[in-house]
Amino acid sequence: MNIFLKDIGNDRLVTWDYLIDDINNSSIYNSYCKSPDYYTVFKQIILTLLIDEEIILLDSDFTESELINLTGYSDFEEFIKPVDKSKIPILNNQKELLKKLNNSPRNWKITLFTSGTTGTPKKVCHDFKSITRFVKATERNKKSVWGFAYNPTHMAGIQVFFQALLNGNTIIRLFGLNTKDIYTEITNNAITHISATPTFYRLLLPYNGTVPSVERITSGGEKFNEKTFKQLNQVFPNAKITNVYASTEAGSLFASKNDIFSLRPEYESLVHFENNELLIHKSLMGRTETSIGEWYKTGDVIEIVSHKPLKFRFVNRKSEMINIGGYKVNPLEVEEAISTLKGINNVRVYSKPNSVLGNIVCCEVVANRDQVTEISIRKFLQSKIQEFKIPRLIQFVDSLSTTRTGKLKR
Repeated sequence: MNIFLKDIGNDRLVTWDYLIDDINNSSIYNSYCKSPDYYTVFKQIILTLLIDEEIILLDSDFTESELINLTGYSDFEEFIKPVDKSKIPILNNQKELLKKLNNSPRNWKITLFTSGTTGTPKKVCHDFKSITRFVKATERNKKSVWGFAYNPTHMAGIQVFFQALLNGNTIIRLFGLNTKDIYTEITNNAITHISATPTFYRLLLPYNGTVPSVERITSGGEKFNEKTFKQLNQVFPNAKITNVYASTEAGSLFASKNDIFSLRPEYESLVHFENNELLIHKSLMGRTETSIGEWYKTGDVIEIVSHKPLKFRFVNRKSEMINIGGYKVNPLEVEEAISTLKGINNVRVYSKPNSVLGNIVCCEVVANRDQVTEISIRKFLQSKIQEFKIPRLIQFVDSLSTTRTGKLKR
């Protein structure tokens, strides 16, 4: 059975044959797609590609007020239109579908919304060329089985979807499942490739066993620390681990085996740094509603490791720095320090308003309570970081809150 999508979260097992029949029998489409069902999202993307029409992806949990604010509408039934059958020949098999999809549509575009973690979600529009810029369709990649560990309506998820789709791969949903089910799905379906946030990977750790089927692990969206890297190496001994930098506006841009990045030759003139902030040339960007000028300020703070050749690491988002009485605290630095303490499984550092200092540093910790206490954390941190960076409030929790895209909530 040639499986297109397995999604135990929505109790779906969809073959490529079923997908093709479903497309052949589709008589209507909606340029707005808002659904919690992964198959519905994926099918609508494919259908709009075939008929060369725009698709606008909306998070399934957008509220009515968010929808009105972002689109001007809360009900999208008026946008239902008939499918122009003259644009789609009857598809007989997977090969014919992939051949049709790879003939780049001229008018198709996909509109996404940023996660909105630092404000109102922003509308970003890509065409087929920009959204598939880094897709590698090869004979070798046709054998891949993808663990889908992202929200399907956001950039990272869409890029994984197109990598799998254009290679005719099987997609196994992992996003939103509990740790036990994730490992069951990886093992039972012999998943070979996983792309996810560091937060997702930390959900899987620690783990006593090994998973030999996974050949490639990609991490992006957040800073990837050394502890997580080493633990993943132990769990997935056959996997090549890659760290990527990506954004909704530009897609994937840089890749590295660790936290130090270098520029590809073709990007040397399209990327530069200003006051330690990464700037990207507009030619690499999708279309946005706001004017970005010649260069787009990413808001990402970098540290130069070497100038010749140019190598750098990402330090933090400018918007996530915590101001403590005039001192700047990088929450990632504090998280990395805490995570090195034995018995710590996961940690989130954030700020709370304070009438005297402006803000105070706080943290939530997932830990083995037989090994770790609040006192032991504070004592450990005294030799690792400056006093003003040590959290005033430490709370032990069973799990950490995440955003729609699977990142830690700040």
